[in-house]
Amino acid sequence: MKRQQVLAKLEAAWAAFNDSYTGLSDDQMLQPGVMEHWSVRDLIAHVAWWEEESLQHLPQILQGIRPPRYSVVYGGIDAFNARMTELKQKLTLAEVRRQALDTHQRLVVYLNGVPEEPFASDTRFRRRLRLDTYSHYPIHAAAIRAWREQQT
Repeated sequence: MKRQQVLAKLEAAWAAFNDSYTGLSDDQMLQPGVMEHWSVRDLIAHVAWWEEESLQHLPQILQGIRPPRYSVVYGGIDAFNARMTELKQKLTLAEVRRQALDTHQRLVVYLNGVPEEPFASDTRFRRRLRLDTYSHYPIHAAAIRAWREQQT
C-alpha cells in the first residue's frame, strides 16, 4: 500500500464515523448509553484521544522506539480509556468536536510528511496507525448507528 491509499482509507473511515452522528441534536449527542455508558460526545472524544496517541507514538516508532505498553503504564487499555474519559468529561460538546477536528487535521498533515516507506508494507508504523484510526473508527460508527436505530 502507498501513503495515499492509507490516507484514503483513513479519510473514508473518518467520514463514515462523522456521518454516523450527523443530524443528532446536542441533547442526543450527550445522552449516555450509546456504547456502554458513553455518549456520542464521549465517543468523539475517545476517537480524538486515540489520534493524539498516534501523533505521540508514530514518530517514536519511526525512530525505532517501542512505545510503552498500556498495561505497564496505565494498567491496560481499559484503564487508559477510563482515565481519558474522566479527563475529557469537563469539555463541552463544542470543545470535543473542535478538538477532534483539530487532532484529525494535525494527524493528516503529519502523515503527509512521513516518507513513503512506512506505508509500503505491514510495518509497526502502519499497524499502529490502523489500530488507532481506520480500523478503530468503524467500531464506534457502528455503535452509534445501532444506537440511533434503537432510538426510533
